Amino acid sequence: MAEAHVPQPIPGRWFDGRSTRPRPCHVTLRPGGKLPALVLRDDADGAILEIAGSDVGWPERWSTTRAPRTVVADLRDHGSLEVDDVAAWQAALAAAGGKPPLAQRMQTRWPVFAVVMAVAAVALVAFYRWGTPWAATQVTRQVPLAWETELSQRALRDLDANFLKPSKLPAARQAQLRERFDALSRQVGPAMQPYRDYAPGLSLSFRGGMPPNAFALPGGTIVMTDSLVEIAQRRGLDDDALAGVLAHEIGHVVHRHTTRIIVEQAVLNVGLGLALGDVSTLVSMGGSLLTGLAYRRGHETEADCFAADLMRRARVPTAPMADLLLGMEQDRGATAGGERGGGFSDLLSSHPATAQRARDLKAGHAEACRK
Repeated sequence: MAEAHVPQPIPGRWFDGRSTRPRPCHVTLRPGGKLPALVLRDDADGAILEIAGSDVGWPERWSTTRAPRTVVADLRDHGSLEVDDVAAWQAALAAAGGKPPLAQRMQTRWPVFAVVMAVAAVALVAFYRWGTPWAATQVTRQVPLAWETELSQRALRDLDANFLKPSKLPAARQAQLRERFDALSRQVGPAMQPYRDYAPGLSLSFRGGMPPNAFALPGGTIVMTDSLVEIAQRRGLDDDALAGVLAHEIGHVVHRHTTRIIVEQAVLNVGLGLALGDVSTLVSMGGSLLTGLAYRRGHETEADCFAADLMRRARVPTAPMADLLLGMEQDRGATAGGERGGGFSDLLSSHPATAQRARDLKAGHAEACRK
């Protein structure tokens, strides 16, 4: 039968905290659960001091190429210990079953570091891809409509003060488009509303001072620019084209996309903050940027699908909207620098390729909405 391993004492110097002079000693490391116990014998009087592993400030591990000259262990209330025989200490610690924390193993072993980083990367991607949208959906359900309405009013005041101008469309023309808008709004039934008991009051406003655009604010306010109405007229398109844009914006309101973007970024920032601690600020800024791009594209496609369904219910053809988008794409391509509007994503910037989007709309968006 094999003999049990007997830990060998290692010479060291004990600073007991009462005197500045070191006291020669020998130390033994014994198995003691998760952390080994440290047994110190004073060479002068033979006194034995046993300290539990949890009461020892163990020195950090090191790689074989960067071993320290002296090992220093903090004995807390009992002072400190210095050992010059670094190899003997390392061997005794390994024999006693002492396992370094994960952080130390990452510092001293590249394979461990690589595995941990790979697992962390997969976890972050999974959190971003599935965790953030799921959590944002649950939180958005709890956001009161009154909060969205107040946010929209404040945002519209800021836009009016800094970017937008009063509409110059004749009152009769505005009334015509509002009538089309109201007809679409009446077709939005419970089956088209993903958030139960969410019934925002839909309203249409007109503004000037921006390139062709329309955007939805949370809570039901939709803004259409004069230039969007003008480009449709210039291209000989009837109001079915503008009705398609309005249906798309109603989709943004019903699906609470603006609120979801705000919540998604907050969830992502909080999640990364909990996971990454002090370095979360930089990473969460990048995560917020990704959220603002990728999820908005998904929202836009969702709004297009909603628009196609709503227009089918209202017996409005989708082809004119597709022609309007293609016309806007041509006009923007002919304008140096591609003029953008007032800090809001325009009808084209955050979508997939406009040509594909136009084909989907002309086909009723059936294939895209089944994906």
